[in-house]
Amino acid sequence: MSRSSLPHRVLFWFSLACLLLGGIAAWHAAAQQQRDTALVMTLDGAIGPATGDYFLRGLDIAAEREARLVVVQLDTPGGLDASMRDMISAMLSSEIPVVFYVSPGGARAASAGTYLLYASHVAAMAPATHLGSATPVQIGGGGGLPGIGEPDEPSAQDPAASGGKDKSAAAPASTEGDEAQATRDGVEPSEDGQATETEAPKRRGETAMERKVLEDAVAYIRSLADRHGRNADWAEDAVREAVNLTAREALERNVIDVLATDLDDLFAQLDGREVVMENGTLTLQTADLVVERFDPDWRTRLLEVITTPNVAYFLMIIGFYGLIFELANPGSLVPGTIGIICLLLALFAFQVLPVNYAGLALILVGLALIVGEALMPSFGILGIGGIVAFVIGSVMLMDADTLNISLPLIGGVALVAAGLMLWVMTRFLGLRRRTPRTGQEELIGNEAVALEDFQGEGHVRLRGERWNARSGASLHRGQTVRVVAIEGLTVEVEPLEASVGEA
Repeated sequence: MSRSSLPHRVLFWFSLACLLLGGIAAWHAAAQQQRDTALVMTLDGAIGPATGDYFLRGLDIAAEREARLVVVQLDTPGGLDASMRDMISAMLSSEIPVVFYVSPGGARAASAGTYLLYASHVAAMAPATHLGSATPVQIGGGGGLPGIGEPDEPSAQDPAASGGKDKSAAAPASTEGDEAQATRDGVEPSEDGQATETEAPKRRGETAMERKVLEDAVAYIRSLADRHGRNADWAEDAVREAVNLTAREALERNVIDVLATDLDDLFAQLDGREVVMENGTLTLQTADLVVERFDPDWRTRLLEVITTPNVAYFLMIIGFYGLIFELANPGSLVPGTIGIICLLLALFAFQVLPVNYAGLALILVGLALIVGEALMPSFGILGIGGIVAFVIGSVMLMDADTLNISLPLIGGVALVAAGLMLWVMTRFLGLRRRTPRTGQEELIGNEAVALEDFQGEGHVRLRGERWNARSGASLHRGQTVRVVAIEGLTVEVEPLEASVGEA
């Protein structure tokens, strides 16, 4: 072997080793990228526009990363029907299975959360959680959007109040009153005097609008239950009677698919399970999934803050007053800039929130009357009317159980407005009592000096100026007099008591 070929051989083997190591590293990186992943999201709080945006972006990210599974950890009291339906539509058309997992312990899937569980490809719950109370609540008034809010607490005699179990005791019908009471409780006495259970009448709604919304919700949740083979009858009871179930009861009654203590337990139970997708069935492979979390970011947090009813309400108040102060003091810029920004944010929030427009109109009228009281005092008539309209409109603005305005906030803003109005009224009354400091009225009561002897008409020196004067008393040159009235360029004067005494 020649000495000249040795460096070439060393360079060749070194290059070959580098290529081999680079290939191994690239293969390992590709293998890491190809590992099956599960995207885990967290929905904590009311279902609304911010929640819907976060969920839809999560599905897009899962599709980009080619995730095998999407897991949504859920804890919600309910929310808006429109946002819930957008989430369900996206979930039903998703190519990636979506698991809704009510966790941790103590969480709930109430109202809109129950619909989301029924729509998910896999419905799972952790121990010590519950679901139900899916009765729709009409919010926004006068054709507003229906919401899935928390219903009133069920009656103690409601046989569906505990998962459809009748708690009324079967007792002998000894009197006619007992029989009537048993019949009202859903228990009908038999011929032998023993009470037998009868099916309680289903809730249908008191008005045509309530019946329309209720029947639509029942058909919707039953269709979701039939799609995934879950208990449709209990789903209907959850809508009509607002019944609830614990996690263990939900599993026993085929309302959910899995009862898991944590994510590892969930993945272990899901492995090999078949789920119904849009284009058929799919067998889940979840044994070796790697968890990737997609937590709510600043955009979701900002939308949650803006679309909070109390914040949107406060932004509207600030925006309105900012514009009023800018119009009252043109060129200030700061109130107008802050006002227009806050008002635009409030209008965006009201666009996505179920707003009662009659209540919004009353709020604007009330604020206008309060400002009118400050600019055009009416001794409280405009101000009191404005406060009344403002409070009534604020209460009417949002009447959902899960999306409403805090009554202390309404009271606080009304008290501030009333205090401002009271301060303006007292200021105006004080100005009325104060002696004028400008104009001819300000000269009344001032002292002047007679420039000549006269009785009737003459001249006096007032504030260094020569004025025509008129007096019913006889005045002497240099005598001090007091102005009692002004008529044109003539002042009416009278001698001071001290001057009269000297004369």
